[in-house]
Amino acid sequence: MKRIVILGAGYAGLMTAVILAARTKRRDDVRIAVVNATERFTERLRLHQTATGQPTAELRVPDMLEGTGVEFVRGRVTGIDTAARTVRVDDERVLGYDVLVYALGAVADPAGVPGVEDHAHTLDSAHDAELLAARLGAGTVAVCGSGLTGVEAAAEIAERHPGTDVVLLGREEPGAALGPKAKAHVDAVLHRLGVRVLSGVEVVKVLPESVELADGSVPADVVLWTSGVRVAPLATAAGLEVDGRGRIVTDSALRSVTRPDVYAVGDAAAVRQGFGVLHGTCQSGMPTGVHAAVSIVRELDGKSPRAFRFGYYHAPVSLGRHDAVVQFTRPDGRPRRFALTGRTAVWYKETVSASPWPTYRRLRTFPRMGSVWPRGGRRTR
Repeated sequence: MKRIVILGAGYAGLMTAVILAARTKRRDDVRIAVVNATERFTERLRLHQTATGQPTAELRVPDMLEGTGVEFVRGRVTGIDTAARTVRVDDERVLGYDVLVYALGAVADPAGVPGVEDHAHTLDSAHDAELLAARLGAGTVAVCGSGLTGVEAAAEIAERHPGTDVVLLGREEPGAALGPKAKAHVDAVLHRLGVRVLSGVEVVKVLPESVELADGSVPADVVLWTSGVRVAPLATAAGLEVDGRGRIVTDSALRSVTRPDVYAVGDAAAVRQGFGVLHGTCQSGMPTGVHAAVSIVRELDGKSPRAFRFGYYHAPVSLGRHDAVVQFTRPDGRPRRFALTGRTAVWYKETVSASPWPTYRRLRTFPRMGSVWPRGGRRTR
């Protein structure tokens, strides 16, 4: 019996489980288990909506795995012993494995800034987003981090709570990585929504009623921290080679360079391509999950896994419920000249960011549909 344990049931982990279960359903020598801290599936692409009190689908991981034969284990992973091939869960259960898929994702990184963990909200889970939603109203909300997550959150808050003073703080200008057309649209929408933008600033401390900058301070009733992410230290503690952010360093097939019986997918993996290391997005995370599943099946069949190849295609950005931009990109993430804005961009983003449940459900029945992502030797998008 081959025991395959998948740690984490986010976009990448659940994709691995669904494809793997579908492709091994006629085998009686494979047992698959998914370990996740909660039963609720976190739609990270929708957390800025949850954070403003908007209803979103409540998807449950056990329901999404029902009928697949995959065992769901609710629990928080506390340790991995790669020599013994075991995983310890917080209720002291010990799970043995022959193949491990590490898909524990990432959370907001306080980056050593004092006060972030005590006084700032994050968008790491639906629960975190709901806590933020309960605090919103009149007053000032400081969104720290001018990346795309910060832009989406600031626009959503400003649109949903027009009486709120929203301040977006960051080292770079919002949309700095977008092309001229898309960036100009981001600037125009933030201005229309009344979002104050302070770029070129460095946050040095978060206090209960203000955000302290290197050269001043911003009064704030509520602080949202979106500046950077980090991964759990479990991989480091297990002796796996990691990069400077704690992500597992993988070979071309997404296996740990330290332990080939450990696959790493999604935000927790440092996956190198010709243009550099992938940054964590749903766009790249789900294909890594598909590729890991296909590679494991190949190894079960006595074949070697193929190399993973990926190229970015677009950067969709919500600007509230009534506006958006979609920047089309080169495979390395650099912007192309073409971009969508306004209602067309809203339609496009809502289409590609729709609930993953229909996709998972189709792949349970037609697992080969997933091959559009991981086909070895071809760049996926």
